Amino acid sequence: MNKGRVYLVGAGPGDPKLISVRGLEAIQKADVIVYDRLANPRLLKHRRPDAELIFVGKLPDKHILKQEEINHLLVDLALQGKVVTRLKGGDPSVFGRVGEEAELLAEHDVTFDIIPGITSSIAVPAYAGIPVTHRNFTSSFAIITGHEYPNKTYSGLDWENLAKAIGTMVFLMGVANIEQISRELIRCGKPPETPVALVRWGTWADQATITGTLSDITEKVREAEFKSPAVIIVGEVVKLREKLAWVEKKPLFGRRILVTRARSQASELVDLIDDFGGEAVEFPVIRLQPPSQPEAQQALDEALDKLPTYDWILLTSVNGVEFFFNRLRQRGIDVRSMGNARIAAVGPKTAEALAERGIIADVLPSKYQGEGMLEAIQGDLRAGQKVLLPTADLARDYLPAKLRELGLQVTEVDVYENVLTTDDGDEVIHLLQNQSIHIITFTSSSTVTNLIEALKQLGIEEPLSLLQGVEIACIGPKTAETVRQYGLPITYMAEEATVRSLVQSMIQPK
Repeated sequence: MNKGRVYLVGAGPGDPKLISVRGLEAIQKADVIVYDRLANPRLLKHRRPDAELIFVGKLPDKHILKQEEINHLLVDLALQGKVVTRLKGGDPSVFGRVGEEAELLAEHDVTFDIIPGITSSIAVPAYAGIPVTHRNFTSSFAIITGHEYPNKTYSGLDWENLAKAIGTMVFLMGVANIEQISRELIRCGKPPETPVALVRWGTWADQATITGTLSDITEKVREAEFKSPAVIIVGEVVKLREKLAWVEKKPLFGRRILVTRARSQASELVDLIDDFGGEAVEFPVIRLQPPSQPEAQQALDEALDKLPTYDWILLTSVNGVEFFFNRLRQRGIDVRSMGNARIAAVGPKTAEALAERGIIADVLPSKYQGEGMLEAIQGDLRAGQKVLLPTADLARDYLPAKLRELGLQVTEVDVYENVLTTDDGDEVIHLLQNQSIHIITFTSSSTVTNLIEALKQLGIEEPLSLLQGVEIACIGPKTAETVRQYGLPITYMAEEATVRSLVQSMIQPK
């Protein structure tokens, strides 16, 4: 059997966008991903659907697998001919024990790549507004383990040279030993008033920082009950934090926000949350797909065959545009057959999707919903006109009903359908149970109903109780109406039915 290959990948310090391009490629091509708790689970969404996941733990008080067992696991998987990605927090070569894993792979003649990651020793201070070097303070820094093997003591470190020769000292895994670290540095000549900062869960939504001096930081850590994982920074550069704490000035800093819309639609919302300092957690409770029922497929194709006969084509979503034109292409139907119809788009994003296909909407309402579209076109409607309304299987019946009342001939067809999904649900339940989700965003009524149903399917008997205390943001009044039907309060309401307006509602004062 052919031997596999192992990628030893640094996942970065936590923010999933800090992984390297090569590291992301290794995730995408893996048969098996072996990961630990410091690798952001959001990175796993980039895996192949058939990739196997193996969590090897490493919590402060216990290991799911010992390091020696992890080493042999990588070898065993590779000898089975699998492509294995070992995903490690930070950089694998900085106290990541990658050398031990690589040594055993080399002994078994297994091909491996070491893919560096952004180490927490520089990234975490940077996210806290502390550059590890600065021309006015120091041109040197050292990365030091704050936790050594049980059979070693801190006498193994050259404390005197560290205290005298190094400008900035960054200690990893040292929270439990902060008292000893401070005492040794003072003993070896570091002034007691030397600034110190501890940054916990740096680059994550949970990032928290405390500052002090060598003389008082131990007591501050105890009072704050500051726990690992945290990075310790010792040196004059800590003084820059008050001026340079850029992440904490973002309006959504510290907020973990659940995104429930379909993954194919979520990128704009996720990117905006990230731009404003929040951490987006994707839980796409909807998957969009072409109609699955033969009768719906037949009705759509019959409508498309009659395109030249329609006076109006009303497109009520970006998804409607995408699936509509996909089916035209699959059927080999020329878009010029739409030439007799006037085309209306429900909002700017829908109009933009049309423009990308070379079609400029004739009508663009000021209100981005069915009521607004009807108001915008009503003056041009004539009884007997034929209207094609390509929508989703769960679309509201308001617009077609009103058009029929006005005497128009309406052909309403499903160009796509919403399917409930529960992918990545276990992670979301864990976050909700630990009250680590601060805001849930809903961009349609179906995202509301599907979230409740998804939680039920994942074993939560009372999903509404799990959502108590979580703030809710809605994109429009119809979505809000569905939320209220479940008895949930709404904290944020978009002024316009757009993703950007939804995010703006979350960053404005309540």
